[in-house]
Amino acid sequence: MATNLQIDDDLLAEAQKLGGFRTKKETVNRALAEYVRRLGQKEIADLFGTIDFRPDFDHKKLRAKR
Repeated sequence: MATNLQIDDDLLAEAQKLGGFRTKKETVNRALAEYVRRLGQKEIADLFGTIDFRPDFDHKKLRAKR
């Protein structure tokens, strides 16, 4: 899919250099993939402290059944 974007040339050049990418396309695709991955991790981190646990759960007893 062809798309025209107005991207900051200096920022793109710096990202390309830091990432060691050969093309602008490779640089942008990798940046988008990283962005999506990080947002996914943030959603997982937001779950911390929101999941109920059973205080009577004995993980050692469960492990002994194996």
